Amino acid sequence: VGKSSLALHYAQQYRESYALVWWITAESAESIVSGLAGLAMALCPQWAGAVGSDERAAWAVLWLQEHEGWLLVFDNVEDPGVLKPYVGTLHRGHHLATSRKATGWHVVTTRPMALGVLPLEDAVDLLTRLAFADRAPTGEEWAAATELARDLGCLPLALEQAGAYVHQTGTGLEEYRRLLGLVLDEASEGIDPERTIARIWDQTIVAVAGRDPLAVRLLDAMAWLAPDDIPRAYLVSLTPDLVALNRALGVLHTYNMVSFGDQNTLKVHRLVQAVLRNRPHGPEDPPPGRLDAEHALQHALPSANQDDIADNRWQEFVPHIIALAENTPVGIAPNLAMANVYLSVAQTLFRQLRDGQTVTLRQQVLAQREHDFRDTDSSTVVARHNLARAYTEAGHPERAIPLLETVLAQFKQTVGDAHPYALAARHNLARAYTETADLERAVPLLKTVLAQSEQVLGNTHPNTLNACHSLAFAYSKTGDLERAICLLETVLPQFERTIGDIRPSTLSARHDLAVAYAEIGDMERAVPLLKTVLTQSEQVLGNTHPNTLRARDNLATARAQHPY
Repeated sequence: VGKSSLALHYAQQYRESYALVWWITAESAESIVSGLAGLAMALCPQWAGAVGSDERAAWAVLWLQEHEGWLLVFDNVEDPGVLKPYVGTLHRGHHLATSRKATGWHVVTTRPMALGVLPLEDAVDLLTRLAFADRAPTGEEWAAATELARDLGCLPLALEQAGAYVHQTGTGLEEYRRLLGLVLDEASEGIDPERTIARIWDQTIVAVAGRDPLAVRLLDAMAWLAPDDIPRAYLVSLTPDLVALNRALGVLHTYNMVSFGDQNTLKVHRLVQAVLRNRPHGPEDPPPGRLDAEHALQHALPSANQDDIADNRWQEFVPHIIALAENTPVGIAPNLAMANVYLSVAQTLFRQLRDGQTVTLRQQVLAQREHDFRDTDSSTVVARHNLARAYTEAGHPERAIPLLETVLAQFKQTVGDAHPYALAARHNLARAYTETADLERAVPLLKTVLAQSEQVLGNTHPNTLNACHSLAFAYSKTGDLERAICLLETVLPQFERTIGDIRPSTLSARHDLAVAYAEIGDMERAVPLLKTVLTQSEQVLGNTHPNTLRARDNLATARAQHPY
């Protein structure tokens, strides 16, 4: 993308360095002959007008062999092999070729140059110059432009199209991001309608389909996944013929529709995905590739082994299932099988203390339950409860509270006030109150939850221990660190005995106890405990888990205050 514009810029900038510059559309051998025939008409119109195209082209080749200092631009080459007769015999000038094709260039050159994208800062600068031609952008607009540039992959043509659209229509950058899939085919004033991102890639997809229809099917499926690190193995369920699979992926790579990564993974540009997901389709038909993507991920779902929470299979799988959920077409609920896949992944993330990442997954589970079952069906209410809890963990307790209040009322009516479901809803409602700093409601409710949990579940049940931990956390928020520490010192050894020394809930309680020690200035106990928590978190949760990052940050702060 942008290859022809770059070639044109080069030709214009160095025009004085050449005696002749000639532009040839090079999509086929015939089009090259036509372009050379046009050169003959320009150089010797009286003679060329009286002969055929082939004779004119042959004359032009002879002229180029006899003269020096020229530049031939072969634009949009589909088959590098068609250049061989010309590059091999015409040595007295320069050849510049542009192409969507990434492979096959060894027949004419040993050093093809891949056209990269702009650095992010330059991309944002270009976008804002085009969008706000008559003024400087505000700080908020610059931030929005940064996010949009990332979404556009810093592609110059996409940035030009976006900037022109925003400037002409007065649309905000955030609004353009929301409409991204719909506006990629919109040509603003000064933009050739045939040069929009959607139109260019539509043409490429037609060419790919002509080479291998399976390649288009695979590309359609990958459009619904995350753009990076797509395992080849995910596509095997769509075609058991590995030779055909590799051939199809080779065609996509040739046309720069995918790139190959490490560990047998693939990458698709996010704008290619957006174009594919928004192609028109029948009102009763699913979007192209959607069902294949669901099928592929259902087959790729790792086993839900709660003791293997840092398993690489889960780490590579989660971004793709979340992308599939995020890109669900508006107004369409998943079927039961797909909803259960979403639920399985969400529950695994929940056990990893990553419930904040499950919002989109749980929204889709709830959509399926509400579509297929009654609003008060137990599975629907449980799905609503799980979504609310995820909202809290994602930093949106204000969205969780009304849901949890509804859920709690429904549980009290259907299963009773002291049922474990009702206790869990009450506990999570209290935690949401804590996160909104509504401690006047949080603390009494947590006391009630703890007392009921001890009575119904027992003092050492994991849910009882979690309620005790939450109450301690709420106390710390009120500034009552003495009570918080007392509860944490009680609940931590209970966690260790009941669920294990390095389970995520145990690590969380140990971390909060260390932080409480630090807040009262007891660094001699805080620092060693934070060291332990950090080491265990890196081992169990991984280096990039939010709890690991939080432990590392708190340890650095504590060490700064207590360097010895």
